[in-house]
Amino acid sequence: MAAPMLRCFSRCWWSGTPGLSGVLALGLRKAHSGAQGLLAAQKARGLFKDFFPERGTKLELPQLFDRSAAGYSPQTIYCGFDPTGDSLHVGHLLALLSLFHFQRGGHNVIALVGSATARLGDPSGRTKEREALDAERVRANARALRLGLEALAGNHQQLFTDGRTWGSFTVLDNSAWYQKQHLVDFLAAVGGHFRMGTLLSRLSVQTRLQSPEGMSLAEFFYQVLQAYDFYYLFQRYGCRVQLGGSDQLGNIMSGYEFIHKLTGEDVFGITVPLITNTTGAKLGKSAGNAVWLNRDKTSPFELYQFFVRLQDDSVERYLKLFTFLPLPEIDHIMQLHVKEPEKRSAQKRLAAEVTKLVHGREGLDSAKRCTQALYHSSIDALEVMSDQELKELFKEASFSELVLDPGTSVLDTCRKANAIPDGPRGYRMITEGGVSINHRQVTNPECVLVVGQHILKNGLSLLKIGKRNFYIIKWLQL
Repeated sequence: MAAPMLRCFSRCWWSGTPGLSGVLALGLRKAHSGAQGLLAAQKARGLFKDFFPERGTKLELPQLFDRSAAGYSPQTIYCGFDPTGDSLHVGHLLALLSLFHFQRGGHNVIALVGSATARLGDPSGRTKEREALDAERVRANARALRLGLEALAGNHQQLFTDGRTWGSFTVLDNSAWYQKQHLVDFLAAVGGHFRMGTLLSRLSVQTRLQSPEGMSLAEFFYQVLQAYDFYYLFQRYGCRVQLGGSDQLGNIMSGYEFIHKLTGEDVFGITVPLITNTTGAKLGKSAGNAVWLNRDKTSPFELYQFFVRLQDDSVERYLKLFTFLPLPEIDHIMQLHVKEPEKRSAQKRLAAEVTKLVHGREGLDSAKRCTQALYHSSIDALEVMSDQELKELFKEASFSELVLDPGTSVLDTCRKANAIPDGPRGYRMITEGGVSINHRQVTNPECVLVVGQHILKNGLSLLKIGKRNFYIIKWLQL
């Protein structure tokens, strides 16, 4: 059976139907009250892009989420995350936010770590083949992704509750079912249900076949494994909906066709928009512009500042996409922002919401301390910063551990930290105002260090030479 033609679902079940504008408005006020509420509210936020299939199914997508329908029960929705790296990044957040919105609506969601599919490499949206990953590296990446997903789900559960009864959040790994498969048995059981003409017609396949590098068999087979993932989750967990980036549409269609052929049942796909930078490039690891969600790769401060620096023409859209704030509250935030855009209040609220979700309340507090210390020269912020925060904030800074001897001077400190050259030149750098300690300029090389002024309560000193060179000193035996 050929898959139904794809068109934007919204034209069929609200905006193109007379009289449904009132239903949409009601849905936005009661975002968890039924089919129009949950799906329409996320479509209005811009979080859902396309729906598949559009029509021609025994059970249509809105019916799955209609609480007033006879026999209604919570649904199961999944999204896959291949462990091609050891951290999630901002590009993954939209899919995660989509899962969380379903969870908040009382449905069960599955985050699927694709250890098996990562070995093949998804060709979707790529101009050349991914770098091959060995099994051990994939396993290590998968462990890191699982921890990251569970941390995000924990922050969501702890910090963003809304009084409703939520569904479950489960992390699975597709290696669990592929490890038991034998290649010939798998091909014999599954391969006969896929038609070559259909697989070859996918846009991702056509694009790669026409490229100079062509396409490997491993990449070509990727959509078969993703389709089987959907089938397995449908059979085992009753999962009827797959979420994915808009570049995943072909793979989602393959899953629909495979399940429908084997079971006669209808399943559905929902795509989320791809997040791009100002030049239109997709944010992600492969593009080399990823903003990571793992603190070891992108600190809470850096994540916070990524959103604070967002351009004015994007902030309203990002507030709708990356936060759980109600639309009326976002409207109010934007009204205040328009009056005083120089305060960047909308960007700061966005940054706070995202940083809290990713790194928890402590991570948000850390990001704010670092912001105060760097951009507002706050001594109070410096005094309560940890070694880790200072290293994250001043990534290029040299870090030294020094013993505070009696009578240690500014000149002694600069030389022990290798911050200034020996001899008269280094001496002059201090006297000429080129040195500051904890944001305070020092011009007397012979000045003895004072605890509480040159040495903060946390036992640290931030030494700055010139405009850009920082040195972090941790004092021992205070």
